[in-house]
Amino acid sequence: MAKKTKSRSAAQAAVKKRSGAKAAARSSARKAVKAKARTVAAKKPARPKQRIAISHHRDEDFKADGLRAYAKYRDLGIADATHGLAQAHVIRLQGPCNPDEVSKLHFHDVEFQMVYVLKGWVKTYMEGQGETLMKEGSAWTQPPKIKHMILDYSDDVELLEVILPAEFKTVELKA
Repeated sequence: MAKKTKSRSAAQAAVKKRSGAKAAARSSARKAVKAKARTVAAKKPARPKQRIAISHHRDEDFKADGLRAYAKYRDLGIADATHGLAQAHVIRLQGPCNPDEVSKLHFHDVEFQMVYVLKGWVKTYMEGQGETLMKEGSAWTQPPKIKHMILDYSDDVELLEVILPAEFKTVELKA
């Protein structure tokens, strides 16, 4: 009987030894994966350092040089400060609203777009959402490439728009 006890002890010790070797191998493999992940992360190109952008309200800063002919844009300096990472501007839609000019279905090839109504109101259409009336204090996001259009707006509407990246493509669609 003593031999059986000794054999069991030897077997248990052998199992522990193999388990320890497996654990050490797993630990080494984890360390290698983590080291590789750090190397991959380190290779990612660094973005240029962002700078502070300060913009004070001045009526003369609203320009008719943006995406839409019926709008004036006040650039807030975000595109330059972020080296193209993002863009932000205040938009004044020129009234009265002309649906023939304004209501054109389109989408923007962007990563992020958010609009906040500073003043007045705007009625929009977004695919999957339908028509929505946005009033002063309303905000919304538009997922990338969502089809949308403006349907109507007040003569005094002002919108804050934030878009990533600063440069993007707009695609007009046939109605």
